[in-house]
Amino acid sequence: MATFLLELVSPEKLLLSRPVEMVTIPAVEGEMGVLPGHAPMIVVLRGGVIRVRENGAETERLFVAGGFAEVSPERVTILADEVTPLASLSRADSERRLAEAEAAATAAAAEPEAKREAAYARVQALRTAASVAEAA
Repeated sequence: MATFLLELVSPEKLLLSRPVEMVTIPAVEGEMGVLPGHAPMIVVLRGGVIRVRENGAETERLFVAGGFAEVSPERVTILADEVTPLASLSRADSERRLAEAEAAATAAAAEPEAKREAAYARVQALRTAASVAEAA
């Protein structure tokens, strides 16, 4: 089957760079599947799960808190602040971080709109993390 290059980059380092058959990304507009030859675009990512398919099977599932993806016919580059494999994403830690984010969002009620929206996006991302976490 045809492949394209998937690159996953965090602020610290290149986390993944290899040919894959398909990737599903959590775009703000909804889940987006990317195959080789996809139309070029840049999309904003929300908190959610990146699913990687290789050799006809899902090989990786990664939680991403948000970021951007640049899609071209031969490559997908994902720029993310936080990436964690679901198998090592702790439910207890995610729930603790969610409680902190909810408190911060409540405190941001009187802040400018951009700050309130960022706080709310963080809450939504951490709700997703708590719901998909696979580690204790």
